[in-house]
Amino acid sequence: MKQITLGKTGITVPQNAFGALPIQRVSKEMAVKLLRRAYEGGMRFFDTARAYSDSEEKVGAAFDGMRDKVFIATKTGAKTPEEFWNHLETSLRNLRTDYVDLYQFHCADQCYRPGDGTGMYECMLEAKRQGKIRHIGITAHKLYIAEEIVESGLYETLQYPFSYLSSEREKQLVENCKKADMGFIAMKALAGGLINRSEAAMAFISQYDQVLPIWGIQKEKELEEWLGCMEETPGMTEEIRAFIEKEQQELTGEFCRGCGYCMPCPAGIQINQCARMSLMLRRAPSAAWLTPEMQAEMRKIEGCLECGQCMKKCPYELNTPELLKKNYEDYKRVLAGEVKVQ
Repeated sequence: MKQITLGKTGITVPQNAFGALPIQRVSKEMAVKLLRRAYEGGMRFFDTARAYSDSEEKVGAAFDGMRDKVFIATKTGAKTPEEFWNHLETSLRNLRTDYVDLYQFHCADQCYRPGDGTGMYECMLEAKRQGKIRHIGITAHKLYIAEEIVESGLYETLQYPFSYLSSEREKQLVENCKKADMGFIAMKALAGGLINRSEAAMAFISQYDQVLPIWGIQKEKELEEWLGCMEETPGMTEEIRAFIEKEQQELTGEFCRGCGYCMPCPAGIQINQCARMSLMLRRAPSAAWLTPEMQAEMRKIEGCLECGQCMKKCPYELNTPELLKKNYEDYKRVLAGEVKVQ
């Protein structure tokens, strides 16, 4: 597997990294086991966040005593300098370390700049001066904000959703990062679970020599699949290229990535599943999505309050209520046998 360097940070690691959001859903024992196995298998970059409940604590437990052998990235969703320092100190304590390799503004809705009145970028500079962070990064979900971030030249890395479903404009964003010597960390390289062929996902990413994918992992089987790429990395073939083209035709346009930033819903709707039900029914065995429990979840859409909270929170600026309605109508047709799924 190729080694990639995250721009001017100089951080050089295999093009295969661990996204630690999902380990908040497993026991500490299992999380530590997964993280250490990932290290043994060759992964060296581990990405977490203050917002991922106990994920930082589990990463800290896994790498206690071997801090110099891994690169750890975490994030802050702070909106004020006071909150920034509180988050950073909490993260350092959780991670059992005195420094973070890469500290990132999380899901930024603006490009923080020196002198913008928020004091946030100044906090990053001071934390770096104190040696508590090594490099300054930022994550974004909105393309126009990501483009502004790259143009600013203020950040050493950008973390942004990137997969073979990405648009030409998003691919250009990656190229612009390369020109700016800015590291690019690919989140949601499986498009929130819609991409279900890891070989194709890895083959696509491996075409970019400066993109680092962070795979969200919470099961041993998932981890072993990605570790299998370390010795034999899937390359782009005509068969995979044709497969990707077919996928792109089926999955273009507006669709829910299942990130969950719109949650919780005041009406109790499980938005991150219900708003993409049509796609899931057609991309996985449908039985799991047609259970009485899931039917009850889908019926909650009838009680949508039209409050618009989900739209305001959606990082992709989707018309979520409309998506929910369309998915529910399709779901009812599937239940009635009017539409066949696998």
